[in-house]
Amino acid sequence: MIALAAGAVTLALTTVFTIAGVGAAFVLIPVFVSLGVEVHAAMATALLLNAVALSVASVRNARKGFIDFETGLPILIVATALSPMGAWASQGLDRRVLLGLFAAFLLVAASLMLFHTPRARVKRPSRRVAALSGTAVGVAAGFLGGLLGVGGGNIIVPSLVATGMEPRRASATTSFAVVFASLAGFLGHASRGGVEPALVAVTGSASAAGALLGSWLMTEKLRGPAVKRLLGGVLLAVAAKVTFDAFR
Repeated sequence: MIALAAGAVTLALTTVFTIAGVGAAFVLIPVFVSLGVEVHAAMATALLLNAVALSVASVRNARKGFIDFETGLPILIVATALSPMGAWASQGLDRRVLLGLFAAFLLVAASLMLFHTPRARVKRPSRRVAALSGTAVGVAAGFLGGLLGVGGGNIIVPSLVATGMEPRRASATTSFAVVFASLAGFLGHASRGGVEPALVAVTGSASAAGALLGSWLMTEKLRGPAVKRLLGGVLLAVAAKVTFDAFR
């Protein structure tokens, strides 16, 4: 029963968060814990599901031409490299203050997603500009994500949209960029606590199905403004969760 309930929740949440280009782990972890899953197993499972969902979505998004690899590859490389540095730098710092500042950033980013329309790019940037832009975003996403212990996708998506990237391309590029970060997080937590095979089998299937559905909705059914509004809603949800974690 626990695995079936977790699978249903995973399917619904993965569909929504795949459209936004970010993983659903931050929501799935407390859901799994509330269902009686041990905390480290819940964290490992949720991060594995992130990797599964974002990988499945990225394959489809790439086939549809929605991923900006010239920007996404530098983000992937730099963010993966700097995430451990951010985690190391967080030692001794007041986590409540850091999470409070991050929640404030998310609120500003969500407001921009909902109420501000950045000037769209007239033409695609050169490879050099795309690489530099991706590197800058990767630095922020990797270091701050590691520093705060949160997903870098919540930083990447609004940053790319702010540069004028079309929201659906920003979502797809972010999904691609954070696959390896989710996988690395899974390996770290799996070493501290095992995973439950039945739970992984059911939720993994649900995660893959949700990723396919979310990617299809994002590329075929939704327009840029609708995706942008959804991004704003997701960022507000993340801000609420971060604030709860900071002050509980």
